[in-house]
Amino acid sequence: MVTAGATAGGIRRVSILGSTGSVGCSTMDLVERNRDRFEVVALAGGSNAALIAEQAKSVRAGFVAIADETAWPTLKAALAGTGIEAAVGADAVDEAARRDADWTMAAIVGAAGLAPTLTALRQGRVIALANKESLVCAGDLFVAEARAAGATILPVDSEHNAIFQVFEAERRSGIEKVILTASGGPFRTLSREAMASKGLEDALAHPNWSMGPKISIDSATMMNKGLELIEAHHLFAMPEDRIDILVHPQSVVHSLVAYVDGSVLAQLGSPDMRTPIAYALAWPERMPTPTARLDLAALSQLSFEAPDPVRFPALRLAREALRAGGTAPVVLNAANEAAVAAFVDRRIGFIDIATVVEAVLETLPVAPVADLEAVIAVDRRARQEADRWIDRRYGHAARVASAGGAD
Repeated sequence: MVTAGATAGGIRRVSILGSTGSVGCSTMDLVERNRDRFEVVALAGGSNAALIAEQAKSVRAGFVAIADETAWPTLKAALAGTGIEAAVGADAVDEAARRDADWTMAAIVGAAGLAPTLTALRQGRVIALANKESLVCAGDLFVAEARAAGATILPVDSEHNAIFQVFEAERRSGIEKVILTASGGPFRTLSREAMASKGLEDALAHPNWSMGPKISIDSATMMNKGLELIEAHHLFAMPEDRIDILVHPQSVVHSLVAYVDGSVLAQLGSPDMRTPIAYALAWPERMPTPTARLDLAALSQLSFEAPDPVRFPALRLAREALRAGGTAPVVLNAANEAAVAAFVDRRIGFIDIATVVEAVLETLPVAPVADLEAVIAVDRRARQEADRWIDRRYGHAARVASAGGAD
């Protein structure tokens, strides 16, 4: 691993890709509270021009990129006279990823984050990875690129960040398995029949975490945990059968590492994404955060249970995709994004999300992943197949724009 660089005076230069999303906003909150420690060289967002302009002016960002062409007039007007450089489009987001930084937050949601995250990796810097699709869709490729460039990948997902904090990488032979915890989402105790009647608002009502719509719905289906399983495989070089998932409704124990001597090490904390973000932002040091302190004495209980793969088939589909390898995880992720978009548009029901994903996985053959272009091509094909399958099965003619955004 490489140590994060710093400019003269100990100020760390940072770029935030996806600054207007939930993880990006939490990162901005920490940076704004510690202005003497960080210099923001670049921000990138999807379509929220008003917010990214406000962020840029707050921290005097060097460069701002927005992906959505229609948002450009608003951004340009908001930054007029500030001296802040700005640009629009996919090339602009890629430019933000290339800007000279010591540390980059990769928080662009969905497959849209693949290319800029890879660009940032190739600069040989520290990457705080919140875009799980980078490892889900192209894990071997991204890990190889990081090694070639001398880059460091720091996990930001609370579960992987927790594992990273208690994972003795220098003594891997002593590690028996890693255990990802899951809240179980808002439908943890419901039957499949009851889940079938739940709508968008129900799925977005996460009991513990404040997250964006896509991640909240993935939590409700537990696909988020399936994607995190694939991510953990690449981050920690652990085989699928040595990665467990444990439902923990209180979201206090964020994940665990079990050792061959029977020891189990866990990282605990209040459910606030600013804690894992701060760990990555200050690494290899630690920094204060404004998060609520964990009061174990005040907790009535910490409970755990095994996940139910029948009520939550996304877990089975993710394990099957990881075992199949190649393009299977790409198809899993793309079909899920398309199905979630269809659910948000109220074209399909909640339990239909996993049905769509399984159908697309069964339809498309598995092939090796050669490069990012191949990943993008398979991703596009899987989305098209998902939309076709939804149209045939559910009788809706309208297509869903499900390519993901840069928020």
